[in-house]
Amino acid sequence: MRRFAFVAVLLLAVSTPSGTVRAAELDARITRQLHTNAARYGIAGQAVLIRHNGTLLAQAVAGEADLTTHQPVTPETVFNTYSLAKLLVSALVMQRVEAGRVELDAPASRYLPDLPEAWQTITVRQFLNHASGVPEYFQYREGEVITSQGSLFPTTAAEVFKALAGAPLQFTPGTANRYTQTNYLVLTALLEAQYQQPYAQIVQDRVLRPLSMTHTSLGPATDVPHDITIAYIGKQGALRREDDIAWPSYAYGHAALHTTVGDLDRFLLALTRGELVGRATLQQLWQPQLLGNGRRSGFSTGWEFEESGEYRFVGHDGGTRVRARIAFTDGLAGDTYSFIYLTNGSAKNVWSRTLVDSTMAVVAPMQFPREALSERLITYALEPKTAARTTALKQWLITNGRGDQPMLEQDINRVGYAVAENLGHAAALPLFAFNATLFPRSANAWDSLAEMYAALGDVKQAKRLYARSKALAAAR
Repeated sequence: MRRFAFVAVLLLAVSTPSGTVRAAELDARITRQLHTNAARYGIAGQAVLIRHNGTLLAQAVAGEADLTTHQPVTPETVFNTYSLAKLLVSALVMQRVEAGRVELDAPASRYLPDLPEAWQTITVRQFLNHASGVPEYFQYREGEVITSQGSLFPTTAAEVFKALAGAPLQFTPGTANRYTQTNYLVLTALLEAQYQQPYAQIVQDRVLRPLSMTHTSLGPATDVPHDITIAYIGKQGALRREDDIAWPSYAYGHAALHTTVGDLDRFLLALTRGELVGRATLQQLWQPQLLGNGRRSGFSTGWEFEESGEYRFVGHDGGTRVRARIAFTDGLAGDTYSFIYLTNGSAKNVWSRTLVDSTMAVVAPMQFPREALSERLITYALEPKTAARTTALKQWLITNGRGDQPMLEQDINRVGYAVAENLGHAAALPLFAFNATLFPRSANAWDSLAEMYAALGDVKQAKRLYARSKALAAAR
């Protein structure tokens, strides 16, 4: 069994609607949650930092940066943060919008005239929100990069755009979201055209140096002058080393960002204080955005966007390894939390959303009931099943005001599928059975339960439950 070293720093007491949580109590909760996550998902190393209204609530590190040398993670350990790099691009574009130098709803070709013909009418906002329809410029298969020009990246971004000129759009711009790195190649090139400087220099001058982010860099991990984590991926339930892609410099707007939990905290704190982009501008830009088909976009000016209760969430992930999130009400001058969760990989390849949700459940369960529910359900799925535990879960739902909420069935279903993906179908089965017990007239609840049995190879039970689901659907 790997031993995990924990360091936690808690400042002040935390005021919540349900009372004041003392620092020592929150310290114990956060430490327990990191232990829990490490044990559940096989996390190699992790670093967490949480703020509320600018006040540091918790900072904790756990595990190992390098499983071979057993180098522990410290608050100064550098992590590869992958697509969190896109948040820097978004902030820099928002600065240009605020300065009146870029219009979000103007075609990006106004600033980059040499974009492919089919891209000429795509707006800056559509590129930011992955609503452009442009194709991906590479594929990653079995540890190898495949581009239209073979296994080597083109020399320049202009060559990438030229190579994609004949490829059809994936959809009409503005009508859907499809996440591609190509979107941020365009935005990186736009910033370079605006400043007439290499992108790395723009970031250094306008973000890293002003915020004293001295442990942050763009480029290969081999160039990082500080202690850095080794990246791991889960293969057949075990951790295996995974070397990063040798990204060209034009890709630094979507990858190759190496930073610490403290430096990333400086970036988020500067944003929430209005130091990089004015709060009024952020309030205007971090709004729900609709696609052309009337559906809500999953992004808002490049940030993942969702709503949970009274809060709006903006943030981004780096796949299964890292995530940053800001939760706020009434604009950034209201109640505001920031959450940073960095890992260097897990045996289960747990999605970073699940990890951040678990810290939200610890720090502010009353403010974030959906996330508290998720953590409680995951705990139930993994503990020994007894009638008493099931009764306790039902009572917990009633006590926390969830027993009769119409979204409960959907929420349990959502968590069930997350557990199935991260921990296996056998672990998820009790959640779907519990949902069917709570909602016996729901065709969807029985259909999902049948799906779990089918995945586990119990064809007879799956067939019986599918039939029940169809009968309920037909009776509506």
